[in-house]
Amino acid sequence: MKKTLFKIFRVAAKTSAVIVLVALLAVFATSVSPVYDFESPKPFSGPDIYNPYSALDSTVTWKRANFHTHTRVKGPLPPNECQYWPAETDAAYRRLGYDIVTFSNHNELTKHPYDSTLQVNVYEHGYNIFKYHKLVFGPDKVDYFDHLLPLFTFQKQYQIDRLSRNSDFIQINHPLRTLGFPNSQFEDLEGFSIMELDSGKSTENEYWDSSLSAGHYSFGLANDDLHYPDRSGRIARRSNFLYTNSARYEDLKKVLLTGAYYSMRTPDYGDGDWDVKYAANRNLPKVTGIGIKGGDSIYIALSTAADSIRFSGQDHRTLAMAKDTTYAVYAMTPDDPYTRITAYFPGGEVIYSNPFARYDASVAASPFRPTTHKVNMLLTILFNLLVVALCAGDIYLIYRVVKL
Repeated sequence: MKKTLFKIFRVAAKTSAVIVLVALLAVFATSVSPVYDFESPKPFSGPDIYNPYSALDSTVTWKRANFHTHTRVKGPLPPNECQYWPAETDAAYRRLGYDIVTFSNHNELTKHPYDSTLQVNVYEHGYNIFKYHKLVFGPDKVDYFDHLLPLFTFQKQYQIDRLSRNSDFIQINHPLRTLGFPNSQFEDLEGFSIMELDSGKSTENEYWDSSLSAGHYSFGLANDDLHYPDRSGRIARRSNFLYTNSARYEDLKKVLLTGAYYSMRTPDYGDGDWDVKYAANRNLPKVTGIGIKGGDSIYIALSTAADSIRFSGQDHRTLAMAKDTTYAVYAMTPDDPYTRITAYFPGGEVIYSNPFARYDASVAASPFRPTTHKVNMLLTILFNLLVVALCAGDIYLIYRVVKL
């Protein structure tokens, strides 16, 4: 009896050891990456101020959108991302007043359920342990490579660079819910166009300011990251209002890359009472005017009085604050690299503007800068030799354990 128990224990221990070693081998094998030298932070500067809302006029309307949406997909493991198919998820959003819904399932390009002219090729990249995910807009195919343990900044940068080769632009997803993603890494990361805002843990978006303060310009989108359209606390909590007459991709791309939109956080109106939720979502606070006047004065006008309107700037500093008002203005000084606006409402809603940043209009069309990181050949060779050595050592250990 003892011999039998010992054999069972021995087999179980060997199996467990092999499983752990194979898992480590997968982590090591997917760790290959260039190692980069990043330039020091360089705050925005220049005689001009970029106005993401310069194209606003009376002939265009705001359209409400969610770009980070998961649905049921065809495959061996339904319901996969969600229990509901794209058409059902789209219908749930439209009942809540949304005009634009795109489907960003993990590592899959999902077809629009009923109108091919509204097709947006976008998917969420990443199945790694840390949930370092990106939305990839405009690809013609999925890139399945991922680091299972993207610990280092240069690994995260390599993923952005790699995905950018076959896409129009990249969004960094839910930074607050990504493990191993300190704000300091945003001082180096570049090459993405959009930052996902407000993951539910905070309304502050300090990580965005870390990136902006280092001179990496990006716009902000607040998305539901929806998996449960049947749960009132999960749907219509975050949204974006785009200044566009069309929901076709070419028009959306133009707006998303010029910044003529604002984002909003909303409470779960009715706390499960869908009739209350539907009604409240049709009567949200709105931006009625936003932009620059007099050369350097940033202003915002609202349909409903906000408890406070804050102008934030370099290093997440508060530059100005207005209380209990529908209108606020802040004159940027020559020492202000950028400012962005956050409006807080008594009902719990929060509105976020895109950043107004300094640049030189005679040199560039916007504050977006070409990427400057360069491959450090010596460190790249040494790092990847280490990866190879770890893989070889792991394979040897697997061999020894199996032979025991």
